[in-house]
Amino acid sequence: MRGRLLTLTLALVSSTAAAAHHSIAGVYDSTQSVTLDGVVSEFRFVNPHPYLVVTVDRRGQPEAWKLELDNRYELADVGVRADTLRPGDRVVATGSPAHDGSHTMYARRIDRRADGWWYEQVGSSPHVGRSR
Repeated sequence: MRGRLLTLTLALVSSTAAAAHHSIAGVYDSTQSVTLDGVVSEFRFVNPHPYLVVTVDRRGQPEAWKLELDNRYELADVGVRADTLRPGDRVVATGSPAHDGSHTMYARRIDRRADGWWYEQVGSSPHVGRSR
């Protein structure tokens, strides 16, 4: 009985963890592209995928968009930190929109023109740099 209970518990934990981490292709439409010009209102350097919230002006109305990035560990490896993007930073971001039509996208490129900083997702690897 204990063995069955342990097996059931492990199966439930495994399925919950798998559901929490999603397939990028399952959530985002890589055949489409969206470009946003806006101001960072929040940057969360969290697992499994950091994200930022950018407020854009769409037809005179503010819209909040959530931009998902590559996994936290790979971003840290290329020098991204919790304070790399800050509220008030103006960015231009391009990426794949969510299939469900929500204001969410997987960021493929982010440019902060004020200082030349950029982020780009190339294949399965993130890259960062400065234009200047």
